[in-house]
Amino acid sequence: MRRNIAIIAGGDSSEYEVSLRSAAGLYSFMDKERYALTIVRLHGADWQAITAYNGTNAEVLTEKGVAIDKNDFSYTENGQKHTFDFAYITIHGTPGENGILQGYLDMIGMPYSCCGVLAAAMTFNKYACNHYLAGFGIQIANSILLRKTDWEKADCEKGKIESRIVSEIGLPCFIKSNVGGSSFGCTKAKTPDSVIPAIERAFKEGDEVICESYMKGTEVTCGVYKTKNKAIAFPITEVVTKNEFFDYDAKYRGQVDEITPARIPDAVRDAIQTETLRIYDILGCQGIIRVDWIITSEDGELKSENIHLLEVNTTPGMTATSFIPQQVRAAGLDIKDVMTDIIEDHFNL
Repeated sequence: MRRNIAIIAGGDSSEYEVSLRSAAGLYSFMDKERYALTIVRLHGADWQAITAYNGTNAEVLTEKGVAIDKNDFSYTENGQKHTFDFAYITIHGTPGENGILQGYLDMIGMPYSCCGVLAAAMTFNKYACNHYLAGFGIQIANSILLRKTDWEKADCEKGKIESRIVSEIGLPCFIKSNVGGSSFGCTKAKTPDSVIPAIERAFKEGDEVICESYMKGTEVTCGVYKTKNKAIAFPITEVVTKNEFFDYDAKYRGQVDEITPARIPDAVRDAIQTETLRIYDILGCQGIIRVDWIITSEDGELKSENIHLLEVNTTPGMTATSFIPQQVRAAGLDIKDVMTDIIEDHFNL
């Protein structure tokens, strides 16, 4: 008998549509002979099973589905109750990336694909996660955290905040939401008078903002996953954007070159894969994660001692063109087998 799998997508952030595209990608990747698949769309209190989706009719992903009973995460259609054996979470943002949904699934006893509550909450908070990992010897950018409650009280102090950022972080710098993704609300601030507007823009995505020093170098990203029997680090992707930085247009509108495997020395590749797997263990991750790095260099020479963490992503994008499927193909693996590994690992106790 096939296991019933819920692919949970949507959410309550600016990445809602990106999440739906990831759900469609996952639906296409998974073994349909082994699994019965249903995309479940969450938006606020509105949870619906999109039972009409057949893998090609993407328009129904935004249409009305069948209401989910939150008591046990089931739905009833044509008088028959349907339950799930496993949830594959592909929400980018709240509530699926920050531990809230994981807590609910833990309470009803349903296994799921990604990190548990603590690791999800930690990695969703970029500032907290990076500074925590810095305690394990991982290099990060210099940064300042701003909270909206303090910012709103500081009208007459915003000039001082601007001066502090310029003096402590330097220009150019990156100003972004502490909890957002897909580069929504992210700005590369180059001049003092661009700092305050950039902060205001980032606050539209969440209640905390990071001001982070600019690091010149080669940006790369590395996906990994583990099961009880194996640890897999995928080939690394080099990210060469045509824009000012790796923004939304670069990520989703093709304004970037994504080179897999990355054009980096073997020693640097090995160091990044090792550190990515180490982060996986430090945080207690599950399923697939992707860690973004930058190899700083002023003269173009890439050395393993110059790798710096950018951020950890515990629910990475899973469209056909996303980094992880690219890396799986470059590794000579079948994405269907990888998905099966992750799902079955929860049942092979």
